[in-house]
Amino acid sequence: MSTRIEKSIVVNVPVSTVYNQWTQFEEFPQFMSGVKSVSQLSDDRLEWVAEIGGVRRQWEAKILEQVPDRKVSWAATEGATNAGSVSFEDIGGTQTHVHLFLEYEPEGLVEKAGDKLNVVEKQAESDLDRFKAFIEDEGYATGAWRGSVNEGIGAGRPGVEDAAASHGDKGKAGVSGKVAAGVGLAAAAAATAVGVAAAKGNKEDKEDKEDKEDTAVPEDTATGVEFMPVTPEVAVPVTTPISDVPGESSQNENLTTHKATSTSLGLDKDKPAGGVL
Repeated sequence: MSTRIEKSIVVNVPVSTVYNQWTQFEEFPQFMSGVKSVSQLSDDRLEWVAEIGGVRRQWEAKILEQVPDRKVSWAATEGATNAGSVSFEDIGGTQTHVHLFLEYEPEGLVEKAGDKLNVVEKQAESDLDRFKAFIEDEGYATGAWRGSVNEGIGAGRPGVEDAAASHGDKGKAGVSGKVAAGVGLAAAAAATAVGVAAAKGNKEDKEDKEDKEDTAVPEDTATGVEFMPVTPEVAVPVTTPISDVPGESSQNENLTTHKATSTSLGLDKDKPAGGVL
């Protein structure tokens, strides 16, 4: 099932300037964020590479009709199925009305999911806004091609039926590097989380084992007899009295004091005190 998008914008630049800038297809990546590259293969053939919503698409398109200052219409011949047209109208006062019509077929789960979220429609609108800002800031076109292609055939607004040659081509689809990197990072993050959890578990097991070893009862490896830790007894000194006889302790202390005093005075117990013989 195809999706149609229509968007319009008014640019404050004369129609010839707006049209001339639009014919510079290879410069589209400057203001179209979803467009990665455009290669002009000939006057009426273009090769596109775009990335929208993380999905990369490549296709070749044929210009069905191109009329200077009026319109450019195209349809894909291979790759992503799409077709459309851009018309230009001078509305006076150096203003130009630009109208975009696009029809495409979303492919794959990612594109279909993005289609439901209007990802392409929002991208088209923002790209037109950037084109307006780009040409208004410059004030002139960076180049121009004033030739025509099949002028007067009345291509109107081409749809996906005009891009029948690209049906079933799968748009040369491939998940973009950005999405692949995101998947890789997610996988790496998951692996890291598992590794951290495992390391934490191993650390806890090791700590539990060490705790058990610290509290284990030592064993004599020769006899297999377990040794129980024994707390050594501390000897408390006990003072034994010299004598339990009342008064005897005082006499002993007096005797000791007397001897100390005699010695300190240089007295000889064998000589009489009071002078020198």
